[in-house]
Amino acid sequence: MNYNNQPYSPGGFQVMPPAIKTIILANVAVFLFQSSPFGAFITAAGALWPLASENQGGVSFQIWQPVTYMFLHGSFGHLFFNMFALWIFGAELENYWGTRQFNIYYFVCGIGAAVINLLTTIGDAYPTVGASGAIYGVLLAFGMMFPNRYIFLYFLFPIKAKYFVAGYAVIEFLSGLGSRTMGSGSNIAHFAHLGGMLIGFLYIIIRRQGWTLKQWTGKLQPVKKNPGQAAIHHINERDKPVPEEEIDAILDKISSKGYESLSNEEKRKLLKAGGK
Repeated sequence: MNYNNQPYSPGGFQVMPPAIKTIILANVAVFLFQSSPFGAFITAAGALWPLASENQGGVSFQIWQPVTYMFLHGSFGHLFFNMFALWIFGAELENYWGTRQFNIYYFVCGIGAAVINLLTTIGDAYPTVGASGAIYGVLLAFGMMFPNRYIFLYFLFPIKAKYFVAGYAVIEFLSGLGSRTMGSGSNIAHFAHLGGMLIGFLYIIIRRQGWTLKQWTGKLQPVKKNPGQAAIHHINERDKPVPEEEIDAILDKISSKGYESLSNEEKRKLLKAGGK
């Protein structure tokens, strides 16, 4: 089964997989609370405030904000487009990786985006809200997993996912650089978007290499016999292309038993095949 070079239609095994559904419902619920009489307090307490800042209500940066800011949005349009993008690009990722791995990836990207944003907004006076950092991480993952999948820009113009993602990254970098050097006063957290993509990229690269804690511990142990030959053999084995028949068998296993039934080696091969 070849997932590349085909027009993209969202859904995969499930049109609305569990993690996507839960994240969307949570964001909608929080947005409704933001519209309540307690909305101002919820937004002030949950938004990501820059380090060493304090707003008029006395609220400053708190340790929970790198998580809570992802569930707050500035407008209905902000919420809608973030959740729509999450579904469009995240549904197949969750079906491909499994719900647990997708959840980990989503929050790693969102929290990583918050850290990057904190480092680039020191001295600013305004907070950041929105799931965009995590969403850009999801967009990056889609481009890496399905690089030759066609996305229809404005529902009309086909463009491969890898070029779509690269274009967005360049636009965000130039926009963020411009807002910093020219003082444009933009209320868009461009570097948070880039942070989500950067953290997502590093996470996927690490996962593709299979660098778990157990494997790192094993790598630290001394090799007794022919360490050079063993290292070369290990590298050559990982560089070999994964046969399509083997990928088909792995995907069938996911369909019948779920992603968590895969071994670490099967997960590595699946991620490697998706990044062709």
